[in-house]
Formats: sequence, C-alpha cells, structure tokens
Amino acid sequence: MGHAVRPLRYVAVVAVPVAVLWGVFATPADASRSGGTVIATPGPLRLLLELAVFFGGATALYAAGSRTQGVLLAGVLVVYHLVSWDRVLWLLRH
Repeated sequence: MGHAVRPLRYVAVVAVPVAVLWGVFATPADASRSGGTVIATPGPLRLLLELAVFFGGATALYAAGSRTQGVLLAGVLVVYHLVSWDRVLWLLRH
C-alpha cells in the first residue's frame, strides 16, 4: 500500500461514522432533506449534530495547522447559518 493512501484511512475512520450519523438522525419533515428519517431526532438535537460536524471540521483544520482554512470555514459556517436562519428556527421549534 502506498504512502498516499495511508492518510485516507484516517479520514475514513472519521468520515464514515459521521456520514452514517448524518443520514440516520434527522428531523421528520425537514424540507432541506428528503423529509424521511431512520431515527426521528428532535430539531434542536439535529441542529447540535450539524453544528458539531461543521464546526468540528473547522476546528480540526485549525488544530492540524491549517489555521487560515479553519478560520475561513468557521466564518463561512456562521454566514451560512445566518442566511438560513429560517431553517435554524424551524429546527429549534421541531
């Protein structure tokens, strides 16, 4: 196995469980998704999951030494959540 593949294994160790959690835990009738869910999750819990995944990625970038990219991603996420404030409020009510 080449050296280029090894870092991908570490990414997969994190990405696969996160992707499973992302697909399994959803708030029923969420218009930003299919509306269906495997495990019905209250909106506030789903919002916390999303914030943990997205801001966790920004934190991981920052901690890995990619400080500019980490700060930039965090800034983009703040703007995204402000622009989609209606969805944030919807999740908090459901």
